[in-house]
Amino acid sequence: MKFFIHLSTVIVFVFFAFYFFSCNGKESELDKKNKELYLKGLQPRKDPNNVFYPEGQVALCDSILALPDYPQNEKQNVLYVKAVNLLYLGKENETIKILEEIVEKNINDQPEFINDARKYLALAYQRLGERNNCVSNHMSGSCIFPIQGEGIYMDTMASSNSIKIYEKILKQNPDDLESKWLLNLVFMTLGQYPQKVPSALLIPGLDKDPSSYHVKPFENIASGLNLNYFRNMAGGSIVDDFNNDNYLDIITSAWGLDEGMHYFKNNKDGSFTDVSKESGLSNIKGGLNTIQADYNNDGYTDILVLRGGWWKEFGKQPNTLLKNNGDGTFTDVTVASGILSFHPTQTGTWADFNNDGWLDLFIGNETVSEQYPHPCELFINNQDGTFTEEAKASGCQIIGFTKGVTSGDYNNDGWPDICISDLTGKKKLLKNQCLSSKIPRFTDVTHEAGLDKDTGSTFPTWFWDFDNDGWLDIFMCGYQYTGSLGITAAGEALKIPLQNPSKMCLYRNNHDGTFSDISVSAGLNKAVFAMGSNFGDINNDGWLDMYLGTGNPDLKSLVPNRLFKNIDGKKFADVTYSSRTGNLQKGHGVSFADIDNDGDLDIFEEVGGAIKGDAYFNSFYLNPGQDDNNFIGLLLEGVTSNRSAIGARISVSFIDNGISRTVFRDVNSGGSFGASPLRQEIGIGKANMIDQITIKWPHTKQPTVFKNLERNVFIKITEGKNTVERINLQPLKFKINHSPMGNM
Repeated sequence: MKFFIHLSTVIVFVFFAFYFFSCNGKESELDKKNKELYLKGLQPRKDPNNVFYPEGQVALCDSILALPDYPQNEKQNVLYVKAVNLLYLGKENETIKILEEIVEKNINDQPEFINDARKYLALAYQRLGERNNCVSNHMSGSCIFPIQGEGIYMDTMASSNSIKIYEKILKQNPDDLESKWLLNLVFMTLGQYPQKVPSALLIPGLDKDPSSYHVKPFENIASGLNLNYFRNMAGGSIVDDFNNDNYLDIITSAWGLDEGMHYFKNNKDGSFTDVSKESGLSNIKGGLNTIQADYNNDGYTDILVLRGGWWKEFGKQPNTLLKNNGDGTFTDVTVASGILSFHPTQTGTWADFNNDGWLDLFIGNETVSEQYPHPCELFINNQDGTFTEEAKASGCQIIGFTKGVTSGDYNNDGWPDICISDLTGKKKLLKNQCLSSKIPRFTDVTHEAGLDKDTGSTFPTWFWDFDNDGWLDIFMCGYQYTGSLGITAAGEALKIPLQNPSKMCLYRNNHDGTFSDISVSAGLNKAVFAMGSNFGDINNDGWLDMYLGTGNPDLKSLVPNRLFKNIDGKKFADVTYSSRTGNLQKGHGVSFADIDNDGDLDIFEEVGGAIKGDAYFNSFYLNPGQDDNNFIGLLLEGVTSNRSAIGARISVSFIDNGISRTVFRDVNSGGSFGASPLRQEIGIGKANMIDQITIKWPHTKQPTVFKNLERNVFIKITEGKNTVERINLQPLKFKINHSPMGNM
């Protein structure tokens, strides 16, 4: 029995496999080699010992239940495990049928066992309510916390049954925070919170904005633009210009067996066209994260697809490098480029680590057991379309459970460094030793920098200058998992101290090679758990804000993704409530981008959990414009530096309401899970003009200065040129269909 109960409580990251070999039609000899190598490394992971495969667990249960002499009381345990795994697969009705019978018969007379069965039964009804409403009748307000307006369910049957079961559970155990949180959510779905919630079970104030800072509400218009006619599991997102027409396209990935990538081409008229099949990207399956860069300096943005994260030894799967052909198609060059390897990962970063004008690639791999090490990799660009792996020689062959990596010049010496988050708490800061040679050298300066004082698990991470002092700071979000996130959410709302909650970490750069943890003074001492995340300036005040996606695989972890606004570089305010961006579904790849060219950043989020029963629609939160602030859009193109200009340092000086200010940005795609455009959009507050823009190019390290520039325009700056080029972009009025979506 213990074996099966253990299986039922494991967080299941659904098995996936994939195969692809050609993005461009006829199979070549190289395609055949790709096929052979991929098949070798991508055998379907249907090993009986793989608990990350609900289909296999259901089949195993069925084989046991078919045994003629299997004891009846033990069959209840097997049925329970089968029911839970059916729920993981999104088969709520089958789950309900089995669990209701178990609870009713109660053959084993085991109170704890029956209580667990009731919890999953209540959850199954709750999830069925989602399917009958948020999925089958999907609207822009569906599953947005707090649930109100069009988010309230029309079909109430499942929610009503869920409430009855949760009330029974809480009658026996009033201190069950997880069930209390979920009960309050279910009442919300019926429009009956807080008035109908029993006073003893009420979590008060969930419908009240806890923040004194407010922003105008965003609108989720993904379904109205036909950007989410499908539901997907966890994956990555990139918003960038992939066909060089200066308008931003959207590319997503997902890690499911039958989930290909999606490529939505911006039609420049307020609509998008799905060109996934034509581009060949629909053949690319199983990607948990994606990052973009022009690795071969041909002027077209390419894509790296990352795979195998979370899967331990079952995650030995190849990443994929997709070369942009410049004609709307992509070619798989994984083998030809020399980056083929088989390690579990979901995170990587592009940077010119040896400052030769060509982008290199650092990949953070996941080692769970020292018996099976998966060291991080550093692929040095050979300037001919190929790479050579040099992590050991470079001193960055880190072995750990790496979940996030980012690159940036934290000490302003002109050379990009590396920061690594780790699920075991062993974060790393690797300092680039500034050697003018093909192979760079890195030194571990984690201790000297003061980053080893907190040993909590961390996941998303990035370099950013959140306080605009010209020095890169570090953000990491915790990932300490001790139960469903409902426990954390209820504890925070009820002000109940929790043991070792996951927390955010903001490290301010002290300008001397060290960092100070200012999370508490910055107002980030909140229990937040994040996966897909990114940053951007939502109101053009010049201060970088951030959006954190939950991503947690537990079906009971229904808590809102969260948006935090930067207040003058001193603290952060939670504006999730007023922004209407608090989707209760699992947030993964996040991209900040001005997709409609109206001068403010929107937020695109790849939404969906790690199992089939947690698949969901992606979100596109349209920014209505916040404070009538001004901006400048900058597209940089390297010549002697890498073509993408990744690593270029930007400073923009202006007078805002009589105060001289300078805003600093680095060219990159933002956070470690989700990618924003390499084109930078920088807020300048109420400034009427820009006094000066300074670009420090990564290869030459020489600054280029431009003075007295217009506001509210998009410009292109090419390395070596002393003039700017105006990019004429038309603001887009999206053609939104406000009709609800049908069942998908």
